[in-house]
Amino acid sequence: MKRILRNYSINLLALFLTSQIATGIIYKEGLETYLIASFALTVATMLGKPVINILLLPLNLVTFGVFRWVSSAVALYLVTLVVKTFKIEYFNFTGITTKWIDIPEMYYKGIIAYIAFAFVISLIISFVQWLRK
Repeated sequence: MKRILRNYSINLLALFLTSQIATGIIYKEGLETYLIASFALTVATMLGKPVINILLLPLNLVTFGVFRWVSSAVALYLVTLVVKTFKIEYFNFTGITTKWIDIPEMYYKGIIAYIAFAFVISLIISFVQWLRK
């Protein structure tokens, strides 16, 4: 139970930060949809993602694990199927320009948007788990 609550809170934070970093995620009913989508993402990552990874194992082996983001995108797509008020229409990142780094503006639609959001969510989750340790 403790692990489920920890994963839920990390997914909740990751979805919130992702929606602040990039636009394109739509929560039609606000906070209620946000909480339900976080729960569905927790269930999808804990139950569905291992099954998806086993099914995609040959592609993961050939691409040295790069294809794992696609399994995260599939889990995110499953969440949009289950939670009708949660939609991903596009991925729009306005870009960052600082003294040390330049990240250009990005805009994607379709499956690439799911992969981009899955990438950002996995970066945030990895960072939070690194901070936790």
